[in-house]
Amino acid sequence: MADYASTRARVETYFDKTATKTWERLTSDAPVSGVRKTVRAGRDRMREIMLSRLPQDLTGARVLDAGCGAGQVTEILADRGADVVAIDISPSLIEIAKKRVPHHLHPNVQFKSGDMFAPELGAFDYIVAMDSMIYYEAGDIGQKLAALDARVSKSLVFTVAPRTPFLMTFWTMGKVFPRSDRSPIMIPHAPAKLQQAASHAGATGALSEIERVTSGFYISTCMEYAT
Repeated sequence: MADYASTRARVETYFDKTATKTWERLTSDAPVSGVRKTVRAGRDRMREIMLSRLPQDLTGARVLDAGCGAGQVTEILADRGADVVAIDISPSLIEIAKKRVPHHLHPNVQFKSGDMFAPELGAFDYIVAMDSMIYYEAGDIGQKLAALDARVSKSLVFTVAPRTPFLMTFWTMGKVFPRSDRSPIMIPHAPAKLQQAASHAGATGALSEIERVTSGFYISTCMEYAT
C-alpha cells in the first residue's frame, strides 16, 4: 500500500514527464480518438456538476483549484469573480494553464506548482479537486479531509473512482501487472468507506455523494465535504 508522499511523487512523474502532451491534447478542442472523446465528454459533464455546487457569483471568495491541470476549472472560477489559487503537481501543466486562462483573468489567479494540500497555501472558502484525489487510499483521503476542517469555511468538492465491478477489475489488473510507464493506479472507493476513514481521522464535516458520471472509459463520482 503506497503512502500519500510516494503516490504524489508518482503522479508528478507521470503528468509532468510522461503524459503532458496527451493531457494537453485531451483538455483542448483538438481531434482525439473515439475513446478519448468519451473521456473528454465525461470530464466536461463532471466539471459542470462540480461547479454547480458553488455559487455563480464568487466575488470575494477564495477558492483552491487543487490539481488544476490545464486550467479549465480555474478559468470558470476566475470568471465568476473568485480569488483563485490554481495549483498542480506538474510544472508543465501549470505553464499550459497560464497560457490558456485568458490574460484579463490573471489578476484573479495565483498559479503554483506543488502539493495541492500544502498548509502554507492558507485558508479557503471552497476547494475544487477534479480527478486529482483519485489515486489515493481511503486513509489518505480521510486524513486530508480532517486536516482541511480548519482551512475550508464552506466545502470541498472532489471526485473519486466509484467501486464498480468494472473499475475493481482494472484496479486489480494494475496491481498484478505493474508497468514502469503506466499511469498511477486509480483506487475505487465506496462513499461509506470514505466517510468511515474521514471520521476515523477526526474529520467533523459531512460527506455526501452528489452524482456519478459514466462516459465510455470515464467513470467518476462527485463528492462534497461540507465543513
